[in-house]
Amino acid sequence: MARITKPLNNTEIKQAKAKDKEYSLADGQGLMLRIKPNGSKLWLFNYYRPFSKKRANLSFGKYPDVSLAEARDKRAEARSLIAKEIDPKTHKEELNHQQKEALENTFGVLAEKWLELKKQQVKPETAEKAYQSLTKHILPSLQKVPVQSIKPKLIIDILQPVANKGSLETVKCLCRIINEVMRLAIASGQLEINYLADITKLFPAPKKTNMATIEPKRLPELMSALSIANITRTTRCLVEWQLHTMTRPIETATARWEDIDLENKVWVIPAERMKMKKAHTIPLTPQTLALVEVLHSMRGQSEYLFQSHISPKKHANSQTANMALKRMGFAGELVSHGLRALASTTLNEQGFDPDVIESALAHIDKNEVRRAYNRAEYLERRRKLMCWWSNHIEQSAIGKMDMSNCIRSLKVVNL
Repeated sequence: MARITKPLNNTEIKQAKAKDKEYSLADGQGLMLRIKPNGSKLWLFNYYRPFSKKRANLSFGKYPDVSLAEARDKRAEARSLIAKEIDPKTHKEELNHQQKEALENTFGVLAEKWLELKKQQVKPETAEKAYQSLTKHILPSLQKVPVQSIKPKLIIDILQPVANKGSLETVKCLCRIINEVMRLAIASGQLEINYLADITKLFPAPKKTNMATIEPKRLPELMSALSIANITRTTRCLVEWQLHTMTRPIETATARWEDIDLENKVWVIPAERMKMKKAHTIPLTPQTLALVEVLHSMRGQSEYLFQSHISPKKHANSQTANMALKRMGFAGELVSHGLRALASTTLNEQGFDPDVIESALAHIDKNEVRRAYNRAEYLERRRKLMCWWSNHIEQSAIGKMDMSNCIRSLKVVNL
């Protein structure tokens, strides 16, 4: 006849005293209380492991932290798992591992990993700016939230106030960053499905606005305003340089002397300072070479063509040209980035090859197949295009714009 174990009671447990050797009090069905010589009391569940049928002990915690009733509940859960051929000890270890992974793979942790990877793909300052937006709007709510727990409703509640303010471009940017973080979670095996893939569709699309620019016929007006503007000589050179080279504001502001190759008459901007992470070679025209001479006379010890007014060790602010244009009376009509649009419009109107123009602007063809087959930089054709553009600017500055002369020049270029 099977031996019947008398269940424990709270009084018996409380009165159990420590002995020279540890001993156990049985509650039945595998549950026991082990009393150690130091007086500590530990709940253990003794059972046969599924499949191997070997005996094992599973700890349920210390008494009185875990009461008799709670220990019996844990025993019932363990026996239920055994009945399903699941090892309760292995099951507990897996749950602990999942909880640990959840704590280590919160949105905040993955966002930091995203930032480090993003710095390798775009300019570090661009990545930092995006992360600052994330810090302001998203991380206060999601910093410690496991990625597995993030669902669309949570994101909607966070982004809706931003959308209600009319900051739709910010919402679009945040949706993109959030999805990049979630895709990183999938790639690292922390997530199987990204439920936020279509989150952008839940918010109105921002209205596209082009950079403010002026019509080509107003170029003489711009050059006249630049010649009499109350700005420093360095700033005037910066605006002219950006106009002649058709570069982006930050590319002009960070131009370095070591990147100017006077022997080959080119300016080579390294890949890490280009928007698309691809080195860009710009032919230097007689006009831009003349600007180099002027800038060199003001160089001092600076490594930059356009040094900061605050510190010669730093480059000019990328907003310097914008501030100058406002001072010249073009506020709301023209921004520094719009100088590129002015050049593009003029060159397209004059019939230059669109591919050569796009190459001069350092634009990347969005068609991947076309981009793969069209790797030509058109350097010599761009040199002729840049010379025509610089001559056109110079003629505008001295008030001798003659369209018949422009057309004759164009015919020479297209040869």
